[in-house]
Order: sequence, then structure tokens, then C-alpha cells
Amino acid sequence: MAVKRLTVELNKLKENPLENCTIGPVDEDEDMFTWQATIQGPKESPYEGGKFSLSICFPSNCPFKAPEVSFLTKIYHPNVSVEGEICIDLIKNKWSPSVTIAKVFESICSLLYDPELDDPMEPEVAVVFKEDYQQFCDTAREWTTKYAMN
Repeated sequence: MAVKRLTVELNKLKENPLENCTIGPVDEDEDMFTWQATIQGPKESPYEGGKFSLSICFPSNCPFKAPEVSFLTKIYHPNVSVEGEICIDLIKNKWSPSVTIAKVFESICSLLYDPELDDPMEPEVAVVFKEDYQQFCDTAREWTTKYAMN
């Protein structure tokens, strides 16, 4: 059942790719449970010009359990830990079998524009965002240049 669901999701992504984002299995013939993604840094954001890699690990009982999604590329963001773990309700406490990986990535892309500051993964980054937005942007651009533009 899980492989069938993932195949359907992959086919939908091929038919209707997400803007500024590519998603798919690392090796479609060998392992449908391990995917990778790339997000282009959104225009008019401190991440503009960056290319961010993410890993996606689907559990064997998907879609009944959320996938594990994490940034492989370092990113300075209130909702992403230094280890790449993402704090987003959709894959934490609001998961349901009706949620698609496309919806998860739309939410992650939206988070790059509009961080969730009330429940940050990195509270110190959220404080900088709230108290000195220019400093936040400068640091986010610096990390984007250093880690996401090579």
C-alpha cells in the first residue's frame, strides 16, 4: 500500500511539478521510501539565489505516519535546527493520511517567506528576527552564500 501511495504522489509531482522545488526518489527502481528534494531560495528573501537540499524518509506505514523531512543544506531560520530538523505542524502534530508530500513542500517553501515565530525550533534566531530583522536578513544571506550557493 505504501509503495502504491508513493508512486501515485510521484506521478502527480511529475505531471504538476512544484514551482522552485524538485522532489523525487533517490533511486526509483531500488527504494521508493528515500527521496530527496531541492528548493530554490525564494525571490525577495534572504535565501534568494540559494539551492537547498533536503532529505525525505517515508516510513513503511505511510501515509499513516508522517515522513521525516530535514534540510541537508545549512540554513539560518527560526524553524530549522542547526541539524536540519524542521519544525512544521504539518509533519509534527497535524499529520493525516490525506496530506501529500507536495503539500508538505508547499508549506516548507511558505515557511521560508513567513517563519512561525510562536513555536520556533531555534528560539535565538526567532528573537533576532523579531528584534533586529536586518541582522536576521544579513545572517541568513551570509549562510545562504556560504552553504547554498556552491
